[in-house]
Amino acid sequence: MTQQDVPAAPAHWEADVLLRDGRTAHIRPIGPEDAELLVEFYARVSDESKYYRFFSPMPRLSDRDVARFTQVDHVDRVAFVLTLQGRMIAVGRYDVIRPGDAEVAFLVEDQHQGRGIAQLLLEHLAQAARERGLERFVAEVLPDNTRMIQTFRDAGYRVASEYEDGVLILEFPIDSTDTAIGLMFNREHRAEAASIHRFFNPRSVAVIGASRRQDTIGQALVRNLVTGDFTGRVYAVNPSAAAVSGLPAFKSVNEIPDDVDVAIVAVPADAVQDVVLDCAAKGVHGLVVISSGFAETGEEGRQRQRRLVGLSRSYGLRLIGPNALGVINTDPGVKINASLAPLMPPRGRAGFFCQSGALGSAILEKVNNRGLGLSTFVSAGNRADVSGNDLLQYWEEDDSTEVVLLYLESIGNPRKFSRIARRVSQRKPVIAVRSGRTTQGVPMGHAVRRIGAPPQAVDAMFRQAGVIQTESLEEMFDVAQLLAHQPLPRGRRVAIVGNSDALGLLAADAAASVGLVVNKSIALHTEPSAEDFEDALDSAIDDPEVDAVVAVYIPPLNVSGEDIANVLAAVGEQSDKPLVSSFLGAEGVPELLRVPDVAGSTAGRGSVPSYPAVEAAVRALAHVVDYAVWLRTPDGDADGPDDVDQRAAKKLINEALSANPEGTELDPTTLAALLAAYGVDLRPARPVASYDEAVAAGEADGWDVVLKATADHLRERPDLAHVWRNIEGPAEMRSAWNALNEIVGDPEKAGFVVQKNARPGVPISIRSIEDPLFGPVVSFGISGPLTELLSDRAYRIPPLTRRDAAAMVREIKSSPMLFGYRGSEVVDVAEIERLIRRVAQLQNDLPQVRSLELSLVLAGAAGATVLTASARVEPVTDPRSDWFVRRLPSLPGDTLPS
Repeated sequence: MTQQDVPAAPAHWEADVLLRDGRTAHIRPIGPEDAELLVEFYARVSDESKYYRFFSPMPRLSDRDVARFTQVDHVDRVAFVLTLQGRMIAVGRYDVIRPGDAEVAFLVEDQHQGRGIAQLLLEHLAQAARERGLERFVAEVLPDNTRMIQTFRDAGYRVASEYEDGVLILEFPIDSTDTAIGLMFNREHRAEAASIHRFFNPRSVAVIGASRRQDTIGQALVRNLVTGDFTGRVYAVNPSAAAVSGLPAFKSVNEIPDDVDVAIVAVPADAVQDVVLDCAAKGVHGLVVISSGFAETGEEGRQRQRRLVGLSRSYGLRLIGPNALGVINTDPGVKINASLAPLMPPRGRAGFFCQSGALGSAILEKVNNRGLGLSTFVSAGNRADVSGNDLLQYWEEDDSTEVVLLYLESIGNPRKFSRIARRVSQRKPVIAVRSGRTTQGVPMGHAVRRIGAPPQAVDAMFRQAGVIQTESLEEMFDVAQLLAHQPLPRGRRVAIVGNSDALGLLAADAAASVGLVVNKSIALHTEPSAEDFEDALDSAIDDPEVDAVVAVYIPPLNVSGEDIANVLAAVGEQSDKPLVSSFLGAEGVPELLRVPDVAGSTAGRGSVPSYPAVEAAVRALAHVVDYAVWLRTPDGDADGPDDVDQRAAKKLINEALSANPEGTELDPTTLAALLAAYGVDLRPARPVASYDEAVAAGEADGWDVVLKATADHLRERPDLAHVWRNIEGPAEMRSAWNALNEIVGDPEKAGFVVQKNARPGVPISIRSIEDPLFGPVVSFGISGPLTELLSDRAYRIPPLTRRDAAAMVREIKSSPMLFGYRGSEVVDVAEIERLIRRVAQLQNDLPQVRSLELSLVLAGAAGATVLTASARVEPVTDPRSDWFVRRLPSLPGDTLPS
């Protein structure tokens, strides 16, 4: 086969990646056109690195070597290059040496060593090898090449080693074990957090497009940086001005004599790409692009945005925006307001990420009015590069951030978001508002994959990850001020203390409607003294049957309420139970209820949040209670790979796709074998086309069988009795056959089957799909038309823990049918949960399964019987957004420059 006949490498093998230091690079398969780049790269590599790679001096590559290294078949010989600023800085490859095994090797340019490049190449080569059916890598390494040896050992694979002729031979299986994936995610976390750190902690900032004219974006950016008391250096870049706002102006970033960490860009959209090149030459770490005129304007703008992102990443730059409001860090050691917001928010404990530049200023004003305070703030605009996932990675380790606030207009990689948010939520609460929940629409400037899952699946993903999802920004702030200033409740039991019977009753009604239990109610007279209020609060807080307290105070005429405020603040500071209030109808944390904070926040721990309506206070408390319950509920062990035969399942699917390259519905035999590989027994059903065949099938099963029509158009008709049960002989089969043929009308299309009778039980269904945006999605519900009409299904995103499966069974409205409704038997819920987990595991492991449905499972007291199932498999043409390699997201249809 000539090189021209070699098929192209899969498109998803090319990606932008993030290095250990937070800078970007580009990885892609090598090609013959890379010959010159390879020669130039090899010339820059030190003699020592060459010796470690080839075990000989090999000062230069011959033409034969260049051809051998650049001409690969992308199957048995695979090679990836890493490029930066158009130059090759590393190359890694594997060559198959025997069936299932390949030899792997790397070479990294010396000045880029120590940036985690070999680790990235190993991840991508291993994933490519798995896709090609390989199982093990072999590497020959000189014993003193300790850095490369450590690279293999740090990958999380089980490495075996031996010496041979003075060379260390390393062998390791490349299956994606939990250990290997966990270590990869740790490396991803460190790199993404590092890429964001410099945006929040720059030593110097250049404003490109700084202007002397009032009421311009460039003027506002410079003014906000200077008046915000930024502790670093600010440089103005304007080719036609000598000075801006008292600062000397430079014609370009390159003319600035000192280093520049972050560039704030406010120039016309068609000039931004030139700015990127200027910043790259200067060594700028990241760009905050305030400029509009990109994807939010239409197709031309989308193309401009793609070029901007590709160019920035190809030069190692991360990008916030375009069409962004900017970034803010209130840390006294930094105090950077690199945004268009004239108001620097007070220091606080919450980190805020939003995608709307238009809403950003209003959000900051609302934060200030409520006395909430922020640690950091990012408005990402079109979210072309830096996303909420990156900020979650940073805030997870940021000691200054105790609460994370997200205003999301789209989710580009929900599978990754779910994984990161679940981990972050274990340490600090994450509160989110998601626009377009009903319509699932996204702003014009945001490009995401299409979604096939229903809106309930998105909500389920948030619940599963422990994210507190609120209906509005107002409700988000209601919850945030409670989490920022009060401890978490231990349970759902609430006490109500107040001087208004009417408001107390409203509070009790509101509590009941959101699942809280009012265990105590203390009604004070309309003009209570401070001592009365303090005694009542102490009584409620000291009660072991109370987990949280709602305080209501409406002042009499001509009474300021200051004495009551002092009591509330004092009790709130000392209480280990949360205290919320409706105090004077105030919103936020009023000055009277604030506790000083040595850390500089406007309201310290123990400050008592106030709500203008008592219902808002109760709703906020209910959200926090749900989060506390989620936090304290153990995940439970997940089903391990030892419980399934994944290899047999993959073989079945590969055989099905080999025979049907475009995809196919699995036949009953293959489907039964696939489910059996995951510990799910499908009861056999014998297709029959005549009465005689039905009798033969009944005799083969030993009778006690059912005859049923399985065609979809019949099973979905509740008015048709398409099943005849408890058939014990030929005479009963004759009656069943004649009756069903008369009912269905067209017996040839009925799809009659005979099946062994199952014990009575509650009919349930378990489904899974491979969604283009979410990847695997699993749902559960009671079978039947009413369930479908009412959308009474529970959804989750695999992988599932035991807690997830248990929650799915209990959260559907019809769940009482499984727990002894009206005296019926309690079914084997543990078996239902096991089936849910196994379906989820199968869907998570096998993306070729486009849909799977256990459409009829009878769940009884002694187990569950799977009676009907179906599945469709298709080749994977678009990999999951959260694959087994680290990669930065790209827009659909992008071809990013290298």
